[in-house]
Parts: sequence; C-alpha cells; structure tokens
Amino acid sequence: MLKGERVVETLPQMVQESIKNFSDVSALMRKVEGTYQALTYKEMGAQVRRFATALGSLGIGKGDRVAILSENRPEWVISDFAIAHIGAVNVGIFPTIPAGQVEYIVADSGAKCLIVSDRDQLAKALAVRKAIPELLVISMNNVDPPDASVLLFAELMQRADVSPMSDAAYEELWRSVKPGDWASIIYTSGTTAEPRGAILSHWNFVSNVTSARDIITFQSGHILLSFVPLNHVYGRMVDQYLAISTGATVAYVENLRRFRQNLAEVRPHYMVLVPRVLEMFQEGLLTAVGKESPFKQKLFNWAMSRNKELAGRAGTGWSSPVVTFQAWLGDRFVFKPIRTRLGLDRLEFFFSGGAPLSKSTGEFFSTMGLSVMEGYGLSETSPLVAVNPPAKLKLGTVGLPIGGIEVRVAEDGEILVRGPNVMQGYYKRPDETREAIEPDGWFHTGDIGEFDEEGYLVITDRKKNLIVLANGKKVAPQHIETRLLESPFISQVVIVGDQQNTVGALIVPAFDRVKERTAKEGATAESPENMARAPEVQRLIRQEIQRLSEDFADYEKVRRFAILGSELTLEAGELTPTLKIKRRVVLEKYKDVVEGLYS
Repeated sequence: MLKGERVVETLPQMVQESIKNFSDVSALMRKVEGTYQALTYKEMGAQVRRFATALGSLGIGKGDRVAILSENRPEWVISDFAIAHIGAVNVGIFPTIPAGQVEYIVADSGAKCLIVSDRDQLAKALAVRKAIPELLVISMNNVDPPDASVLLFAELMQRADVSPMSDAAYEELWRSVKPGDWASIIYTSGTTAEPRGAILSHWNFVSNVTSARDIITFQSGHILLSFVPLNHVYGRMVDQYLAISTGATVAYVENLRRFRQNLAEVRPHYMVLVPRVLEMFQEGLLTAVGKESPFKQKLFNWAMSRNKELAGRAGTGWSSPVVTFQAWLGDRFVFKPIRTRLGLDRLEFFFSGGAPLSKSTGEFFSTMGLSVMEGYGLSETSPLVAVNPPAKLKLGTVGLPIGGIEVRVAEDGEILVRGPNVMQGYYKRPDETREAIEPDGWFHTGDIGEFDEEGYLVITDRKKNLIVLANGKKVAPQHIETRLLESPFISQVVIVGDQQNTVGALIVPAFDRVKERTAKEGATAESPENMARAPEVQRLIRQEIQRLSEDFADYEKVRRFAILGSELTLEAGELTPTLKIKRRVVLEKYKDVVEGLYS
C-alpha cells in the first residue's frame, strides 16, 4: 500500500486512490489514426464519472446488471469502473462468442443493459433484443446508418456534461458501495459444461489485488500491453485492477493480426498471456530461425545451449567463467537483437495463466532472457491462488500460494481454497454452490495437484478430465499433453482412452516445422491434410512421442495416435476464448477418429 493510502475495500475506493496518487500519469493507451494516444488517470477518472452519471440517468442503479460485449479498449475500463461506482454489477461477455450464447448470458444474468463495441457486436446485441425487447443497447462506436433504438456512448457522455452530478452526490454514491456488494458475474468458459456465472464481490477482487501486489510489482508509468480479454477474470484482475491500482499504463492490442506490430510500437514492460499464445510465439520464432542461413541457425542454437548450461549450473554453487562469458556473448549478439526487434527489450516479465504452461516453453523464453511468471487461479477465486515469485521462479509449477488465503490438497488429490477471494456463489444455482463450497468455506477447485518439497503448487489435471482405463488405472491427460507439447513438432494434443486398454492421442502437428524437417527426408506433401497422412510425418510424431514418454509409467504411455489435418480453432468452437481445448467438443467431432484408434 502506498504511503498515506487509506484502507481500500471496494473497486471505487481503489480507483479513486489511483486517480489521486497518479493524476498526471498515463492510464490507458489506444491506437488513434496510426499512433498510440493516452488518457491520464485524471482524465480517465473524469470519464468514469461522466459515464456513471449517464448510466444513472437511464435508471440503472445498485444491484442492476450491465453486460459488456467488447474487445479490450479504454471504453471497456471506463464502463466497468462506472458500473462499479454506481453499485451496479458488470457481466462481461467474450466478444468472440455467437449471438445465441450472448443471449443465454444476458437472459441468465438478467442484464438491463448491454454495452457493445463495433458493428459486429452490435449485430449480436440487436439479435438478442428480439428475444429481450426491454434490453437497453449502448454502442461505443457511432452507428451507421443511425438507429434511434441504440444509445451512443459519446452522446451519453455529452448528456452527462449538460446535467452533471455534484461532487458531493458523486462521492456519496461511490462511497455507498460496500465490500460485500456484488461487483461482477463472470461466466466460466465452459470447457466441460454450460457456462455458469460466478458472483464476485468488491472485496473478492480488492483482497486479491492487495495480495497480488506483494508479489507482482508493476511500476507507476511502466507499460502493460493488454491482450487477454477483460471479461475473463484473469485479464480483469491483472490487466485492469492490478495495473490501475499500481499506477501502471495499460496499452491495448488492436487485434490478433496486429499483435506483433503493437508489441514493437509499445515496447511493454509487462504482458499477460495465455500459454497457447506463448507457444505460438515460440513456434513462430523457431520457424523464423529455420529460414535463416545455416550459420545463423548454428549461432542461435549455440547461444541457446550456452544459456541453458549456465541456467543448469545455477544453484550448484559453482559457475564456469568460460560458460558465463559465452552466455553473455550469446545474449549480447543473438538474443538482445531479437528482443529489440520484437519490441521486448524493456520487458520485465511475461505473466502466464489460464491454462498450464509447458516447462519447455518457459525454458525457451527464459533462455532468451525473457522471464515467464506462471500463476494459477479460477473465476471462482477472483482469480489468483498461487504465483511464482519473480526472484524464485520454478518452471513446471504454478508457484506459491498468495498471502491471505489457505490452500490444501484433499485426500483424492483435489485442490481446495479458502479465503476472502472465494466467490459468493454461482448465480441462481444454489445446489451447485453448496456442492462447490463447503459450510466452513473451503472451495473445491476441481483441479488435481500437489505441493512439491519446497511448497510450490503443481497442477496435474482437471478432476473431470481423468481417464479411467479398462484395467482401472487412472490417467491424468493434462500431464501427458503438457509433456508432448515440449516437442517443437507438436502444436496441439488431446489425450483419449477412457475405458480403453491403452492411452491414445489426437495430434495436431506444428505444420511449418514438420514440413521443414520432413523436406530434408524428401517428403513433398504440401497441404496439412496430406502432411497428416504422410509416412514421414507419422514416423516423426511417433519418435517424438516415444522420446518424451520415456519416464512415464507404462500405462501412461501413448500407444496409439491419429494426426489431424487442421488446427483446433476458436472459430470452429473447439477452443475456449482463452484458447483452451474444449475436450467434449473435440471428442464429439472426432468420435469416429477416436473409435478408429481402438477398432
């Protein structure tokens, strides 16, 4: 907590403290006409106040639900904070989901208002309003052609200027918000079931921010490049609440296609990513290196080997001066130019969460001089439960439990959490709430894990994902999938085999890397579909599975596999918006392929 800072228990209190302490610091940055432009904390605060006034004028008040359907942008943050200041409840919705799912969440939450970003999101909102005619729709962008039934964000702000709220009335309003009041209903991604809304209070979020600030140290004025959707609890917590509470500057990625460009333009100090994006980043870098001259490829591999050897000696009490010097040369002349070219020359760390990160990916970035802090949490825990301290990173784990909460492992291996970050319950689902939270406050995460000898938490799998073989042996697929993803030739994996004699796998190759490798053996397959059937590719993937499974128990080893001819995608409904594989969807889609493995 900053010197002179008062006790903070609600989001409005947190925001007001930051406006006071960081008034002239850049708060939010967006791309406007080709360049990034910023709003200061003072300017952001003024816009939050205006929009809070506007929402109040529409009859929206304490306890009312307001949904946001938008990509990450300043208006998202301004809307969220305005909702919090009037005591209403934010219902964030992934902008990638179809209108039918938007309608489900709006109807289930009972939202009175839906705030949308662009034309695509507006089309979904208007489709939803056919089923819910009383729904207010606010568009962040101008609507062309004009639609009188749609309220415009800019016009509402202008109305607030005409009839402003007095200082006293505004302060009384946001101070009336209590720590136990609901701040948000966050709908889970739904990898194994229909989305359900986790109710999070102001104190759930603020207590989590307070604990996180003891470990994750953002500096005032340092830039965080925001990519993870803000409606997801992970993005909301780190990219918004934690960043704003520390006076950091949040810049927004325009879209996935411009990610690399925005990275070079902003040169962030921090970035929050899901593991799949880090894996894609790694695949892209390795592919780019593979297209360089043989000399540059050898130089890159030499630098990697020197840094890995140096890292391997860390903690042994002895370090070779020769290896240390060689590692310095590799970093100075190989990795530093790459970091500068990518816009990562100022990066202090990547923060990874939302899904397990393969150890090899963490090691890859660490070797390049880019630290990856992996953490663990859930929507129901606001979200942070554990995180790797920056000075004591331990790859392959999700770190140490944060302060102020309790974490234990039940007899069946399930991770249980108790503390002020645990949700109020599932919205309109009392039976599921009682099933998830014990009377004494312990929340059942549904994750299987263990503590290592140093107290670091290791996640093994989701309890619902456990595969039971025909002989009764239980297999945790996530453990196997994460290991196989260490192969540079494997992009995605789904382990199968429930009620079968052996473990099987659906494999999506890293097509570019595989093509480059098998071309050296004379393979000529060009399309992904043909590559999936090519004997050279089958042989390569089999060798990689065997290489990476040597230390597995016999019953855990993948004996059968099928190579898929296309990537699993968000557009096809095979991934969640945070790029986790929807096992149920994939297994249903490729049911015949799985059955073919065992026929």
